[in-house]
Amino acid sequence: MRVTMVGAGYVGLVSGACFADFGHTVTCVDVDPQKIAALKAGRIPIFEPGLDALVEANICAERLSFTTDLAGAVGGAEVVFIAVGTPSRHGDGFADLSYVYKAARSIASAMTGYCVVVTKSTVPVGTGDEVERIIRETRPDAEFAVVSNPEFLREGAAIDDFKRPDRILIGTQDERATEVMRLLYSPLYLNRAPILTTSRRTAELTKYAANAFLATKVTFINEIASLCEEVGADVQDVALGMGLDNRIGGKFLHAGPGYGGSCFPKDTLALVKTAQEAGTPVRVVETVLAVNDQRKRAMARKVITACGGSVRGKTIAILGLTFKPDTDDMRDAPSLSIIAGLQDAGARICAYDPEGMGHARQLMPDIEYAADPYACAIDADAVVIVTEWNAFRALDLERLGASMAMRVMVDLRNVYGAEAVAAHAFHYVAVGR
Repeated sequence: MRVTMVGAGYVGLVSGACFADFGHTVTCVDVDPQKIAALKAGRIPIFEPGLDALVEANICAERLSFTTDLAGAVGGAEVVFIAVGTPSRHGDGFADLSYVYKAARSIASAMTGYCVVVTKSTVPVGTGDEVERIIRETRPDAEFAVVSNPEFLREGAAIDDFKRPDRILIGTQDERATEVMRLLYSPLYLNRAPILTTSRRTAELTKYAANAFLATKVTFINEIASLCEEVGADVQDVALGMGLDNRIGGKFLHAGPGYGGSCFPKDTLALVKTAQEAGTPVRVVETVLAVNDQRKRAMARKVITACGGSVRGKTIAILGLTFKPDTDDMRDAPSLSIIAGLQDAGARICAYDPEGMGHARQLMPDIEYAADPYACAIDADAVVIVTEWNAFRALDLERLGASMAMRVMVDLRNVYGAEAVAAHAFHYVAVGR
């Protein structure tokens, strides 16, 4: 099939490369000429394991191409995906749909023949209705259908998630469009990926509901971790005892400094705003938002306490800046709030991250950056593990401590065991233990 992705960001690029790998002919369109030039040259603007090789292989096979010419890419395409950004709107927190609607108008002007227009971007309930209205208003003669097909990709594991999905959600009640979408995803039949067909509005809400529920699990276990610290329990054992109940499951029950990233913060906020506008507020999700913000700030205070109640004039080594490992994404990363809190308390910050320092430098130009974890720890009064990169799981603790001013480790991801760290004369502070 001939497929066009409008938007060559994270979702559009990963989805486009995977569809091309299935054998479809895919064109990714973006308004940024520098991004398109880089992609044509084989330079990937994001870090996602395996994506560079996948893009290169499908460019070589002439199944994947990149352009800024939307009209040329859309004309003749059987399926056109809208995969543009929907950031939180400044001022009110609603999802900014201006890029989605602009894409819809451009697609309408360029369509030739029957076309299925698919919203892959995460959008509030009813967005598909407005996309359909815009296209019909722009091209009354067009033959098309608008479908919701939310993405469920985890950064750091996006390719595997796309090729081995838990489910494929298709939001449409148009039989012809349903058959086109089933044909598009037919290579996944071998993996027996369940295809769930719903109404368009149901599909749109399902994406928000899924992310809000996962964010709630993260926030719940973080609150239980705080309780564990006060009553002398171990949150990891609590989480294990909970997770073995198959009604609950063990995923997303890992205590830490709070959630971040491109999805949970903006999607939970957008769901709250949608629910408020509908007159049915989601109080649980509202609380999750507030607690998660408080959690990040509390982690800075945790570091200060571990350092004896003050970090003024002290050097704090931060290991891990991205919101999770195996990505370079700094959006709403806990490290941003933690570092800001420590700086407000008078600390000097030196940081290291395997992939995120390029983006971090743009957001935090006033901190120091190191070449590796050991250089980061030189003369530090405390080392803080913020992101659980594999590179931090087997550090030479004796080497790390030998160059530090004080042997203090604050492990916000519970990477280490207390006894192993204490054996190297560290004062060790974990989460929920």
